[in-house]
Amino acid sequence: MRAVGGREMLGKVGHAALTLLSLLLLWQEAAAIEVPLDPKIQQDLKQPPTIIKQSVKDYIVDPRDNTIIIECEAKGNPVPTFSWRRSGRLFNIGKDPRVTMRKRSGTLEVGFRSGGRPEDYEGEYQCFATNELGVALSNKILLRVSKAPLWPKEVLAPVPVTEGSPLVLPCNPPPGLPPPLIFWMDSNMIPIHQDRRVSMGLNGDLYFSNVLVQDAQNDYSCNARFNFTYTIQQKNPFNLKVQTTEPYNDTSYNASDPFGGRKVAETPPSFLSPEGSGSSKMVLRDERLLLECIAAGLPTPSIKWFKRGGDLPAQKVKFENFNKTLKILSVSEEDAGEYVCMADNRLGSIRHSIDVQVKAAPYWLDKPTNLVLAPEENGRLVCRANGNPKPNIQWLMNGEPINKITETPTSANREVLGDTILFRGVQIGSSAVYQCNASNQHGYLLANAFVSVLDMAPRMLGPKNQLIKVIMNNRTFLNCPFFGSPLPELRWFKNGQGSGLDGGQYRVYVNGTLEIKRARKEDEGIYTCVANNMLGNAENQVQLEVKEPTRIIQAPTHQSVLRGSKASFHCKVVSDPSLPTKVTWTKDGERLDLGWRLKKDEESLTIPSVSENDEGIYTCTVKSEIDQDSASARLTVLEDAFLNPSVFSALPPDRPDPPIDLDLSDPSARSVRLTWIPGNDRRSPVTEFLVQFEENRWEPGRWQDLSSFPGDLNSVILQLAPNVNYQFRVIARNSVGRSQPSQPSPRYKTTAAPPDAIPRDLRGWGSDKDNMEITWEPLRDLEKNGPNLQYNVWWRRKDSGDDWTNVTTSETKYVVRYTETYVPYEIKIQARNELGSGPESNIVIGYSGEDKPADSPSELRVLKVGSTRANIHWKPVDLSSVQGEFKEYRLYYWRESSLVPGLVVSKEKKTTGFYTTVPEPSGILKDLVPYSKYKMFMVVANSRFESLPSNSVEFTTAEGVPDAPRFFRINRRSLDTLYLEWDKPLEPNGILIGYQLVYQRVNGSRLGPQQIETFRPNVTHFILRLPDRSARYKFNLSALTQVGTGEVYAEESPHFTNEENFTDATDVAHIDQVDIATQGWFIGLMCAIALIILILLIVCFIKRSRGGKYPSPGFLTGFTKYLVRDKKDLPLDPVDQKDQDGSFDYQNENENSSDEDNKPLQGSQTSLDGNVKESDDSLVDYGEGGDGQFNEDGSFIGQYTVKKDKDETEGNESSEATSPVNAIYSLA
Repeated sequence: MRAVGGREMLGKVGHAALTLLSLLLLWQEAAAIEVPLDPKIQQDLKQPPTIIKQSVKDYIVDPRDNTIIIECEAKGNPVPTFSWRRSGRLFNIGKDPRVTMRKRSGTLEVGFRSGGRPEDYEGEYQCFATNELGVALSNKILLRVSKAPLWPKEVLAPVPVTEGSPLVLPCNPPPGLPPPLIFWMDSNMIPIHQDRRVSMGLNGDLYFSNVLVQDAQNDYSCNARFNFTYTIQQKNPFNLKVQTTEPYNDTSYNASDPFGGRKVAETPPSFLSPEGSGSSKMVLRDERLLLECIAAGLPTPSIKWFKRGGDLPAQKVKFENFNKTLKILSVSEEDAGEYVCMADNRLGSIRHSIDVQVKAAPYWLDKPTNLVLAPEENGRLVCRANGNPKPNIQWLMNGEPINKITETPTSANREVLGDTILFRGVQIGSSAVYQCNASNQHGYLLANAFVSVLDMAPRMLGPKNQLIKVIMNNRTFLNCPFFGSPLPELRWFKNGQGSGLDGGQYRVYVNGTLEIKRARKEDEGIYTCVANNMLGNAENQVQLEVKEPTRIIQAPTHQSVLRGSKASFHCKVVSDPSLPTKVTWTKDGERLDLGWRLKKDEESLTIPSVSENDEGIYTCTVKSEIDQDSASARLTVLEDAFLNPSVFSALPPDRPDPPIDLDLSDPSARSVRLTWIPGNDRRSPVTEFLVQFEENRWEPGRWQDLSSFPGDLNSVILQLAPNVNYQFRVIARNSVGRSQPSQPSPRYKTTAAPPDAIPRDLRGWGSDKDNMEITWEPLRDLEKNGPNLQYNVWWRRKDSGDDWTNVTTSETKYVVRYTETYVPYEIKIQARNELGSGPESNIVIGYSGEDKPADSPSELRVLKVGSTRANIHWKPVDLSSVQGEFKEYRLYYWRESSLVPGLVVSKEKKTTGFYTTVPEPSGILKDLVPYSKYKMFMVVANSRFESLPSNSVEFTTAEGVPDAPRFFRINRRSLDTLYLEWDKPLEPNGILIGYQLVYQRVNGSRLGPQQIETFRPNVTHFILRLPDRSARYKFNLSALTQVGTGEVYAEESPHFTNEENFTDATDVAHIDQVDIATQGWFIGLMCAIALIILILLIVCFIKRSRGGKYPSPGFLTGFTKYLVRDKKDLPLDPVDQKDQDGSFDYQNENENSSDEDNKPLQGSQTSLDGNVKESDDSLVDYGEGGDGQFNEDGSFIGQYTVKKDKDETEGNESSEATSPVNAIYSLA
């Protein structure tokens, strides 16, 4: 569509843009005046016309309608008059009897009851609304009549096709307005079955990828349905005849073999639509994109879609028509690109590329808005639009191109700079309606914005001489709404004195309200607000009285009384003497009927004879005209059983019963009164009531805590959120615990309201170099306050003086596109719903996206290098070339090699950053490895990107001291030598020239003199001769280079000959050796052995004194040595004679001793390996049937045997069993 008034290109665009930027930087602009909606102001205020309702741009009407209505409504003061243009010419309504215009409106009605054709009124219409202050224009409305043409008559010959071949049945529907809906049916009005093989294309044609014999029928009919006229046109049917090479048998058909076993030639895929290997398609932004690929082939090909250079947007793309159609409902610029469809079957595959170009009709970036200015003020209108191609911006004033309007005295105060009109020092009489027309080849946008120059003396909008009564110490607001143009200055005075109230206790808001932060008695008086501008002044007065609060100083208390006795509740009140008060009593939330049973005086309520019906919650409420207070107490009626103290006191306290009879009253927008009857406290007073709520919209069934209240209340005001369907329950708590929840209350839905909360975590950041993503945390469910929650987002370039650009969205982010790279923006946000807008957030600073830095650091060099650090210098970049937030100069460096021959190193790159903005930056690179060759380069980095690298630099570090040896082991291989072994360091940090061993003898906590040994670099072991076995040493081993001694590896030697301490570089924890003689378990063991020896000696002595047999001293010596050896594993003494099987033969060392001394102990001995070894005597000698054997002294060996029968063994020894000494002996 053409742009209104034609198009005119601005000359010297670059010069105009530079001029505009210079003016904006110097511009001092007054804030536009907001006109209040007060009826008196609106009645007197003159305003240019504003279009408030109009028909759509492309207006299609039904020819069967008796009346065509073309809408145009406008407001203004004076009331506008209306005129129309049709196809660019004045439309004289009075000359056409069929056309009328509604009263006080510009809406046209064209009637055809008396004849006429709607087609005669087709054309382009535009409405003009005019009053003395200007002219407003509607869009150009293209009126067209819907058409449903008949199908052209044609005779269709039968369509022959070979079985397995592709086929297209054309539809070619008649061109309707709007285009008809196409579908295929047979003669029985049954839709043609469609699947992967048979389907209808976007153009309405019916496509067969391959034809089956079953497709042969004579009634393929294309139908067109015209929605406006509700008619269906039908094309003559096609007669499809399928030719086969072999006879066809219906009974042989099945889905897996549609050809019934007959041989039909298979074919690779080929495209029926679109043809060829490539095509292109243009689509407009926000319109629907439909791409189609239909392929022929046998077997039926499958269709797959791809997008070159990226993935298909899964959330936007939908596939239809058995994957043959790709659909994107709302196209955006990022959807442009090359789409590829691939058709394949088992014989092959083919591809078709579709180049999708996304163009755009103009769309608003910054739509001009009405501007109300006072005389001599400055202002501007901004009209910014985008599109593809870039739209042309044309300004009109009162419907005429602004550059063709005759110059007037007020024209000098106006300057057009591209998409902006600047107004300087506007004057009365320069009001007008300006139109901005943004157009390109795909469409246009038209916006009206009036500039109204208003001069009005100050007016007070509120009631006169109000009397305000407030409670002491409360925050107080005194309102003084006003208006005037220019905007008046408002000041407050108290009692007609002073220089104006503001600061300290007082605060004056922009809207004229005076806040007193804490009202005191001395704040009483008459407050006067005065509004003043150049046209005059106005004032209003407010009288303030500060009152004492009304409160209950003696509240009723809970009572438990016996049925038939008296109960009294006290309620003592104090209030301001000038405020009359009224005390009322309620029971369970209902007003008490004070009959003959109840007695009430000024401070109490008495029930002379209590009955069961009197049980409940009694509430005393005192009200004044500006405040109130209340207090409640519960009355519990006891039965006679409670007269027996023993019965009552025997019952332990328990959890209280749940409250009952929940009731809601006093409903308001954001609160409701909840009243309940407490349950039995179960002998422990209720200390708290917890009120919970459940709502059935966002989290139905989930109970949440709302508020808790003291246990003496049973009627409370609940503060609620708007637009929530509440349900409440109450839980009582005493010293034992919580009660069960009460039954839920009836539901209560609060009315909707504008949001109170401000979205949190507002931030702006760039995800691309030419955008800024504005994100925020959405409001919680209970903060929405109403339906259709949306967010108003404003942004403008920081310090530019631009007007705010705003958008309304229901998402939680908005992307500002086509920004410059990394520029700061001021951002604010506001939540809104259907009821209105919430408070605005504070302004936060966000930044558009970053790009790769344009420049790189240069002249990177190293000036001073040590063994582990290097001083580096470089030439910085201009910070404006960073194209983002400057983060650091980032140095990449890596160890290229070691100067130590044969040492392999890791070439892993490392980074370190330097944040500096000085003209000659430098830094210190630390933690380098000595005696190494390094390479490095530098980049400059912002938050997302790095620049190209600087020049590369090589340098070498100086030699340093070596690391500690890789391991250090100390082994004790004999009683008098230590074997020391080590390995070279992992990092020698230079050329090794040897090792140094420093050692000292350790004597308890004292250290002996140091001794030093040095070794050549190829020596890695050392043998140390010990002066004695118990000598212990502390060793310090280090490697040496020309620079000096390296890191020390410290170890201590073990102090037992059979212990080794292996320590290497991977396990540097030293295992301390301990002296076994100092261990508690060893001391205890020695004591036990000594006790056993003492007992054996006593037994032997007793046996000797009675002539018995006892072991020889050699046995005891051997036994003791065995016990000690079992624990310490010491070398055997020469006195110990060990058999081959590991047992010991304990023989008498004195061969001349008596034969009694040579008798073995009864029983057997235990060898070191734990086996039982019989005595040296033969078992045959001890056997019952064997011949007796005698020793040299003639004694019979068998008397000591354990193999005798019971009767034999009980001989002489039976008399010893009763002796205490024998008992010890038998234990031994």
